[in-house]
Order: sequence, then C-alpha cells, then structure tokens
Amino acid sequence: QVQLVESGGGSVESGGSLRLSCTASGLTFDDYAMGWFRQAPGKEREGVAVIASGGSTTYADSVKGRFTISRDNAKNTLYLQMNSLKPEDTGMYYCAARWGMRTGRQLNPIQYNYWGQGTQVTVSS
Repeated sequence: QVQLVESGGGSVESGGSLRLSCTASGLTFDDYAMGWFRQAPGKEREGVAVIASGGSTTYADSVKGRFTISRDNAKNTLYLQMNSLKPEDTGMYYCAARWGMRTGRQLNPIQYNYWGQGTQVTVSS
C-alpha cells in the first residue's frame, strides 16, 4: 500500500529551475528519511539529496549550492528545488523512503526500500 508519486519534471534550458514534488501515502511520513536519486541512460543510479526524518539534509557534491531538499510532513510531501540547472543534471529523478533514519546521511540507494516511479528532467544546452 506504500506509494510514492513524483511530479514536476520537464524540459528546461541550462540555467533554469524546476521544483520536483513527491507525495507519499501508506506510511507515517515523518518516521521516514526521504531521498532524491537520479539515473541517466546507461548510468548507475546516484544519490542527489537526502533529508532525514529529523530534518537534517545531505547533498551530493555535484548539486551543493544549487539544489535544496525539503519536506512538509503535514502534507506527506517531499520537494527538490533545482536551480542553475546544467545538462549533466538530465535524468530520471526518483524519490525514495527509508524508515527510522532520524539523523543519517545515507545517499546509497541500496539503503532505501520504497521507490516512486520517477519523473524525467531534461536540461538543454
């Protein structure tokens, strides 16, 4: 019954911005760490940003200063604000959940057990 649904992807020019959302159902949202991951064709899935259930955040070096992860526990919603987008940010973006990680910094996708279907982000030069 757990369901994560991403939205907000699209096509944008280099330097533009997008805001991704992930709505969760079937779980007690504030008991879970939430993360954003991305995968380009032919490449491995990589961690982008994580927000622990306690609210602390962790970012991949490639997106620090450009992306902001946040959560609204009252709405069971996770966000990723992406600014100054680059072509190398292109990929399928997934949200994921892991129970009981209050203060962790885990960017390894293996550690997450619930996944959304993904939303495509394409950044043109």
